[in-house]
Amino acid sequence: MAEKKTRKPRKKPAETQVFAPNKQDVLEVGELDQYYFGQGTHYDIYKKLGAHLGVKGDKTGVYFAVWAPNAQEVSVIGDFNGWDETAHPMTRHEPLGIYDAFVTEAEVGSLYKFFIRTKDGRGLYKADPFANHSELRPGNASRVADITNFRWGDGVWMKAREKKDPDKEPMSIYEVHPGSWKKHPKTEQNEDGYYNYKELAHALVDYVKEMGYTHVELMGIAEHPFDGSWGYQVTGYYAPTSRHGTPADFMYLVNYLHKNKIGVILDWVPAHFPRDAHGLAEFDGTCVYEYADPRKGEHPDWGTKVFDFGKSEVKNFLIANALFWLEQFHVDGLRVDAVASILYLDYGRQAGQWVPNIYGGNKNLEAIEFFKHLNSVVLGRNHGAVMIAEESTAWPKVTGKPEEDGLGFSMKWNMGWMHDFLEYMKLDPYFRQYNHNKMTFAMTYTYSEKYILVLSHDEVVHLKCSMINKMPGLYDDKFANLKAGYTFMMGHPGKKLLFMGQDFGQLQEWSEARELDWYLLAEEKHQQLKNYVQALLQLYKKTPAMYQGDQNPKGFEWINADDNSRSIFSFVRHNETGRSNLLFVINFTPVARPDYRVGVPKKKMYQLVLNSDDAVFGGSGKERPETYQAVKQECDGRDFSFAYDLPAYGVAVFKF
Repeated sequence: MAEKKTRKPRKKPAETQVFAPNKQDVLEVGELDQYYFGQGTHYDIYKKLGAHLGVKGDKTGVYFAVWAPNAQEVSVIGDFNGWDETAHPMTRHEPLGIYDAFVTEAEVGSLYKFFIRTKDGRGLYKADPFANHSELRPGNASRVADITNFRWGDGVWMKAREKKDPDKEPMSIYEVHPGSWKKHPKTEQNEDGYYNYKELAHALVDYVKEMGYTHVELMGIAEHPFDGSWGYQVTGYYAPTSRHGTPADFMYLVNYLHKNKIGVILDWVPAHFPRDAHGLAEFDGTCVYEYADPRKGEHPDWGTKVFDFGKSEVKNFLIANALFWLEQFHVDGLRVDAVASILYLDYGRQAGQWVPNIYGGNKNLEAIEFFKHLNSVVLGRNHGAVMIAEESTAWPKVTGKPEEDGLGFSMKWNMGWMHDFLEYMKLDPYFRQYNHNKMTFAMTYTYSEKYILVLSHDEVVHLKCSMINKMPGLYDDKFANLKAGYTFMMGHPGKKLLFMGQDFGQLQEWSEARELDWYLLAEEKHQQLKNYVQALLQLYKKTPAMYQGDQNPKGFEWINADDNSRSIFSFVRHNETGRSNLLFVINFTPVARPDYRVGVPKKKMYQLVLNSDDAVFGGSGKERPETYQAVKQECDGRDFSFAYDLPAYGVAVFKF
């Protein structure tokens, strides 16, 4: 979304100055900093580059530093010098071409940019790539902030996280776009109706705890100029968006979620960046952050720039940025967007639009090395955190160890499962019998990677329909279908992710411009669906059989994967201890099976722990026995079985 022209930034009132001044001595860029940055291993380079409040001699001011290797000259301009391009020239340091200046007139809250004179004499007005705060759009200047003085209160969470193995922990993620989750009525003071980070913290915690999600995944946190990009075209990689407040406010949000035992994952976008005039594109008049060859440095489909993964300083910029969010803002993981577009040189490109690697292939060897480096460092320094790949192809070993030629991610979105699942769920129930394998196929590869099953924002936009309106049938049928589908998802091996609104049957497609249709919860069917998803999430969180064995083939067992004529699936999730195993029975047709018999592994008592026919979930409310004794009667190839009255679209989960 390229900016047509650079507008003069507007000054914001003093209340944005949220941090007390930090009286530390200025940490200037030295020879060792340049050496490690040039090697790509200066993992806290953000403490030197950017804008940092401090003391030099007996003077308090702001130390500015920027990497602009091919600039002719650079100065810092801002509201502290009337945006005068000659007032504060910066000093160049070799060998990397880092410019710095100490400005006593600047302070926390000051707006600023770098004025860059290019080799060919042009003048560029650039926002700071390492800024921690930005002017609210449509302004695009950087803002001086001091992020060192926030008082964290999440020590218990952070210490406990270090000892956890994410593979063995429950992970049910609530994907949230903060700007459209809930909105205030618009006022003159709040034209967008946005919740600020502190308001969001309390409202989100209340909802997430009520429902039983374990994590939130936040979209669009890094600063971005255009609302319609949903935060996927970033100009401020080191700045929480000012749409919802200050860096301190965002720290409050993370801190409050942690104090309430809720994990925080951020969407992170190293795949590309926009061409906006104030951003990273041609930063000093040359391709500093992007590949110079447009066949590698531009995405034809997206009109964006691609990071140069062969350049040490660029890789350092990104790896340090990932560490920045985890170590300075305490987030628990990053979901890495569009990994496939980084890995493949020919992604979205026609013949002649891309450059093969040195072996003539289509793999970006530099990007492979980048991911191995990134994940090794980030996870090596932050035990218990996660790096999640949104990778849409069959690239091998995405979650494999780097030393075994894997990419080193903690987990990967299971896009194949998602596609098959949605194709099946959209079918008229009559035709599901001919597409039974769409629901079983994922089990043939589910242990090849560490997967997250996702129903994300991408599935409910661009005329794809909301989740409830993907379902076939009349009004009641849609809700029954969705309950059956969500149960299959929660029972299937893999961590879970639901986008906001899907848990109560949002009717409209999602739009970043309006809040969710919360008023629907006044309608019985939507409240009943929410009740059901809440029960599913609570069952998931308290039952280790549903998550501990995600990577263990012994954790899942089909009872009957082949009942296509009735479109019924039955399977068991086994606990590693042998206790509290769960038996799932799910009917995907509107035909009731009052005499449904299911084979079971053992002659045990089976306790009904979730029944979609319960009145609170919109079912008939018919009274049923709470326990079922297996008897010696062959069924589904098992010696023992029991019978259950399975309703139309019925779901039953039994503990044994």
